[in-house]
Amino acid sequence: MSKSERFPKKVYESELFRLQAELVNLQEWVRAEGKRLVVIFEGRDAAGKGSTIKRITQYLNPRVAGIVALPTPTERERTQWYFQRYVEHLPAGGEMRFFDRSWYTRAGVERVMGFCTPDEYRRFLHQTPIFERLLIEDGIILRKYWFSISDAEQEKRFKSRLDDPMRQWKLSPMDLESISRWEEYSKAKDEMLVHTDVPESPWFIVEADDKRKARLNMIHHLLGSIDYYAATRLPLEIPHRPPSAGYERPPKELSHYVPDFAEELLRR
Repeated sequence: MSKSERFPKKVYESELFRLQAELVNLQEWVRAEGKRLVVIFEGRDAAGKGSTIKRITQYLNPRVAGIVALPTPTERERTQWYFQRYVEHLPAGGEMRFFDRSWYTRAGVERVMGFCTPDEYRRFLHQTPIFERLLIEDGIILRKYWFSISDAEQEKRFKSRLDDPMRQWKLSPMDLESISRWEEYSKAKDEMLVHTDVPESPWFIVEADDKRKARLNMIHHLLGSIDYYAATRLPLEIPHRPPSAGYERPPKELSHYVPDFAEELLRR
């Protein structure tokens, strides 16, 4: 997608800020009502999941809105019930958790790359709707989003990362492998949806070739899917500073100060 075809930046930034203000209202509702919210982000590599999560959490309290991005399981975790390592990251009352990939890793990369056995994969497809139903019955608000991009757009984003030293860390051999296994990942996604796109916890597909539109569409949908209200915060007032009681700051020479590099830049 060329720059001229992208969603207008000015409209995007204005609406994104409005939606982010609503996300703060959602956060305050979650806190006030003791709700538990879980949002799952899945999709193709380079589809924009991480950048969308960043925009969502930009103005939120990190103690309330946590991001979960788990590394490769340890040897001990591989011997546990598959969902066990994810359960400990679920929210308590008054918290939100955003999963940058989740238990659905088993339906994608583990399935395609052979990191799980056929029996483990079939058991996952059977247990996942049951597991999610238990979460929902216990009061957790669960939303699942799949970010979808075209093969051409994915390759374009990979190339831009490869040429950008500030973003090369985002690329791994596993990411590049997804190019040659595009159809295998497509089949795996289709099979996953057949088994886990159920009425209690449906999947919502986000068209993500245009990142700006994808972010607006996803955040707008999330907010519209939850019946929240703008919780009223207790009014706060900045107190008057009391008069000095004679405190004197120690001499600067007794402390180690960071050099004023910024001022040095102005003199160059």
